[in-house]
This record gives sequence, C-alpha cells and structure tokens, in this order.
Amino acid sequence: MIRFVRGHLVAADADGVVVGMGGMGFGVRISDSTRADLPGIGSEVVLHTHLVVREDALDLYGFSDESERLIFESLLAVNGVGPRSALAICGLGTPQAVALAIGGGDVAYISKAAGVGKKTAERVILELRDKVGVAGGADVNGIVATGPRGGAREGLVALGFRPDKVDAALAGADADMDEEALIRHGLAVLGR
Repeated sequence: MIRFVRGHLVAADADGVVVGMGGMGFGVRISDSTRADLPGIGSEVVLHTHLVVREDALDLYGFSDESERLIFESLLAVNGVGPRSALAICGLGTPQAVALAIGGGDVAYISKAAGVGKKTAERVILELRDKVGVAGGADVNGIVATGPRGGAREGLVALGFRPDKVDAALAGADADMDEEALIRHGLAVLGR
C-alpha cells in the first residue's frame, strides 16, 4: 500500500495532480478541499494516499490531511459509495466539518456532493454515525484522529476490534508513546 507521496507538484488539472519524484510522475486524484491546500507548481507537496486496485486500473487518491484520508477510507466501506463519491464527500469541507455532518445526521450537507443523492447520504450517516465519534455534534475524535494515536487506532480497528473499545483502550496510554507502543498497549488492554 502506498501511504503517502512526497515530491514536486508537476501539474494540476480537474482530475487531479501529478507529483514528480525519483524520475517518475504519479497521477493522484484529489478532493476539492485538498486542491485548495496545494502549493504552486514546482513546490514540494506531501499527499497522504489511498490506492484503489481495480481490474483495469490502479488509482491513487491523495489528501493534504491524514484525517481526510481516514474519512475517505471509512466512506469506501459504505455500501454504494465508490471512490469518486467518497472523494466528492471529502471535498465538501474540512475533515472535521464532514465528520460533524455525518455525526449530526446532516443529510442535506452530505447530499451536496456530486453523485451523492439523498438515499446514499442517509446510508452514509446510518453506517458511519457511530464511527466518527461525534457526541452531540461537539466532539470529533474517531476517524479524524491523527498522528501515532490515529495510526494505532486505525490498526487496531483493522484487526477487528470495535472503535469504541479501541478508543477506551488507548485513552489510558501515555501521551508520548509512538504508534507501535500504542498498538502493543491497545492489544494488551483489549486482550484481557
């Protein structure tokens, strides 16, 4: 899996960007919110990425923020939401704004995304409301967690542990632990 690309911004168009590195140019599809964060052509850029493997193509999706990538991946898990729809939803605003809309049940906001109708927006909210960690529309901590704690959370959830149990297990960890130590701590607590 390609987790990020770092290189020089070679080109940008409506479909995405080309990031040059090591003598190669990587085509990366990006959301509107990531497009707004891009530096000028020729500048160094870092994009957090998700690789979508299809029968006829390998598509790389990039985000300026790790939390936006996590939201994108969560959206892909929703039945009926493909990469283009997930990218359109991510482009509606900041990762926190999208998470708040999902957690708050804001169907109108989610259905503003290109290719996302009311029924799809309702499905997104139904399937992801509990995963974004929004309590009363005020606290955003679930899929938008970043840094070592966010990586550890993502890894433990990928192993099959429930997100709420993972959050509780990681809450007791020291603040200065790296991702590997956090995963070990989480496994020790969750394995009890």
